[in-house]
Amino acid sequence: MPTDDCLFCKIVAGEIPADVVHETETTVAFRDIEPQAPTHVLVIPRSHRANAAELAETEPSVLVDLVESAKAVADKDGLDEGYRMVFNTGAQAHQTVFHVHLHLLGGRPMGWPPG
Repeated sequence: MPTDDCLFCKIVAGEIPADVVHETETTVAFRDIEPQAPTHVLVIPRSHRANAAELAETEPSVLVDLVESAKAVADKDGLDEGYRMVFNTGAQAHQTVFHVHLHLLGGRPMGWPPG
């Protein structure tokens, strides 16, 4: 169920514009407004869940849909050399919008360890 104050719920509803690059029945993918790589896309479920663990618990098939949508975007963006998929869970992990979102990053070497 969407929440009135959730930025990503408003993007799903079309109330806030976004550079949408891929959509499915269950997901929306759009470019991050503060990209950390040449390709930095956020893939979100249309349903509101706070984090990936909650999504896995309540709608595991939608978690799979997020990964499949990320792969579709990676293919469209030509990320044949590789890419990273990241879920941040909780404020200490730097989750700033509490609507689960997968970060798809690519187009440059990612390095290890991250952040």
